[in-house]
Amino acid sequence: MSITKTRAKLVEVARELFAHKGIEATTMNDIALASGKGRRTLYTYFRSKEDVYYAVIECELERLSEKMDSVAAMQADPTEKLFRLVYTHLRVIRETVARNGSLRAEFFRNIWKVQKVRRAFDEEERNILLRVLTEGVEQGKFHIDNINLMTEIIHYAVRGLEVPYIYDRLGEGLTEEETYPMVYEILCRVLDVKERDLSILAQDN
Repeated sequence: MSITKTRAKLVEVARELFAHKGIEATTMNDIALASGKGRRTLYTYFRSKEDVYYAVIECELERLSEKMDSVAAMQADPTEKLFRLVYTHLRVIRETVARNGSLRAEFFRNIWKVQKVRRAFDEEERNILLRVLTEGVEQGKFHIDNINLMTEIIHYAVRGLEVPYIYDRLGEGLTEEETYPMVYEILCRVLDVKERDLSILAQDN
């Protein structure tokens, strides 16, 4: 098994243990035994359980980054791409937290640890948003005075929606589909989009 596959297996085994038992109750020995790789192999890749934890969070964020990259690469109108990027971010974050059981509490209790690992992802996400906004301006779809500032505003706005979205507190009493027109309208107003394509909202978002 290659170095990359061995490390990936260790990270996935650790994720499953963290999700089931919690981080505090999981030991390096537990990870070594469950992976079938042994302590020596585990310590070849990770110096401590904290290093393993960071690797797990990093791996989860890479999943989100890949999905957002695929949206940005779509052959679609920039407005549709931006709309889909917002919901892709929120959905994958919610899926990540939900599928990690006991680990999900760490996303909030140890927010500074998560923040440390999120820096690289946040930078990548800003680059993705910047590309789509630039594409929209170049096509004459968006009217933005400062693309970099708009990138930051949208990035932090979406991040701020994560917790209420995860706990279904965003638009309480509304289905997600019912929120689409409102979110779309906000984006169009912010970006000064004149011609609005409502067919975007009818698609499987």
